[in-house]
Amino acid sequence: MNTTTITAISTAPGIGGIAVIRVSGQDAIEHCNAVFRPKKKPLQFLQQEANTVVYGNIVDAQNEIVDEVLLTVFRAPHSFTGEDVVEISCHGSVYIQQRILQLLIGQGCILAKPGEFTQRAFLNGKMDLSQAEAVADLIASTSAASHRMALNQMRGGFSNELIKLRSQLLDFVSLVELELDFSEEDVEFADRNQLKLLAAQIEHLISVLSESFRVGNALKNGIPVALVGETNVGKSTLLNVLLNEDKAIVSDIHGTTRDVIEDSINIDGITFRFIDTAGIRDTKDKIESMGIERTYQKIEQAAIVLWILDCTQLSEHIEWLTDKIEQRAEGKKIILVFNKIDKIVEEEREVLNQLFEQFEGERIYISAKNRLNTDELEKALVKAAQLPDVQPGDVVVNNIRHYEALQNALKAIQRVMAGLETGISGDFLSQDIRECMHFLGEITGQISNNEILENIFGKFCIGK
Repeated sequence: MNTTTITAISTAPGIGGIAVIRVSGQDAIEHCNAVFRPKKKPLQFLQQEANTVVYGNIVDAQNEIVDEVLLTVFRAPHSFTGEDVVEISCHGSVYIQQRILQLLIGQGCILAKPGEFTQRAFLNGKMDLSQAEAVADLIASTSAASHRMALNQMRGGFSNELIKLRSQLLDFVSLVELELDFSEEDVEFADRNQLKLLAAQIEHLISVLSESFRVGNALKNGIPVALVGETNVGKSTLLNVLLNEDKAIVSDIHGTTRDVIEDSINIDGITFRFIDTAGIRDTKDKIESMGIERTYQKIEQAAIVLWILDCTQLSEHIEWLTDKIEQRAEGKKIILVFNKIDKIVEEEREVLNQLFEQFEGERIYISAKNRLNTDELEKALVKAAQLPDVQPGDVVVNNIRHYEALQNALKAIQRVMAGLETGISGDFLSQDIRECMHFLGEITGQISNNEILENIFGKFCIGK
C-alpha cells in the first residue's frame, strides 16, 4: 500500500474558466482540511460524507482567502484510484492553481508523476493494465471511432476475452502437470481431444484479435496517406486544400518540397494522416535525392497512395514513374488523381483514360486550386479505408504492446497444437501452454514488472 499522498492539476495547462486539482492518498482529506474553510459546518470537513460536494474557501497560513472553491470528496475504495480522493474545483487562474498546489505541498502532499493516479488505480485493483492504457487512448481520441474503441477497452471488453482464454488454459495446464506427478503410473488426466479443440478455439480467437490491430491502429493513429507524383503536379496545393490551411509551400519552381510534411484531418469519423512528399524525378541534387528516397519510404509505409498527375502535361517518363510507384505500393490502395482538370477538354480526358486503361484502382478528376471535386476525393478516401464501424462491445486491438503479446501468444498456442499432433510429452506441452498464458497475462497486467509499468504510465499526462 502506498502511504504517500499525491496532488496535481488535472485540467489542461493554462488559463480557463475553472481548473481541477486532484489529491489522492491516505491523508488526502486531512491535508485538504488544513487549507479549506467550509462556508457551512466549519471544522467538520474531516467527517464529510463520500460522493458529496462542499463549498468554501482555500486559505493560506495567515488565514487569507486564496480562492472560493468546490471540494468533491471520494472515500476509499470507491474512487478512481481506490484511495481517499479530493478534487478541488477552483478558478482557472494560473496563479490560483499554483498557489493551491503550494499550500497542499506545504501540508505534506507530493507532486504526482505522469500517470500516477491511473497507476495507483491499477495497483489498487480498480482496473487492469489494458484498461489503464485505454484511459490514455480515451484522452487522446480524435474521432468518434477512436473514442468508442477506447471506451470499449476501458470498460473491460478486451480484458474479459483474455481472462476467459487464460482461465481455460489454466484448467488444462493444471491437469497436464498433475499427470507429471504420476508419470510412473502412465495416467492421463487431461483429455487430449478436448485440449485439441480448446487450442484450436484459442488459436482462432487470438488470430481474430491480432488481425483487428490493422483496424485499431488506423483508428487510433490515423490512416497514413502518401501524396506522390512528379514535381509541380499539385501535391502541396492539394494537401493545403484537404487540411484547409497553408501547411506546405506552393511554388512553380521544381523541387520545392524536399522533405515530407505530415498533418491529420478527420473525414466522416476517420482520421487520415496525409504525407506530402518530394516530387519524384531524376535529379543530381543530393538534398533533393534524399527527399525522393524518403518519398519511396513513405509509399511503403502508407496504407493509401494518392498518385497525382498533371492533366495538362503528362511526363514522357510516365512508364518509369509508374514502375517506381507501383513497385513500392504493392498491396496498397492506389487512387489516381488527375489534377488541373479545369484546364483540359473532354477529348483530352478520354485520352487520359485510354493511357491508364490498365490501371484497376479508382480515378478522381480534380482541380486542387479551384477546389473542384475534392469532396469526391474525400469520399474515395473513406471508401479506400475500408474500416468497419466500431460498435459498443466490439473488441478491437489498438496498442502495439498488446499486438506483440498476442503474436507471441499465438506462436505458443500453435506450438501446443503441433505438440498435440505429434504426441509430445506433458512437460513440454505444459511449458508451451504456460508461455501462452504468460503473454496473455502481460496484456492485462497479471504478469508485469516495474520497467513495463514505468514505460506505460510515464507516457500519460500529469494529473491523470
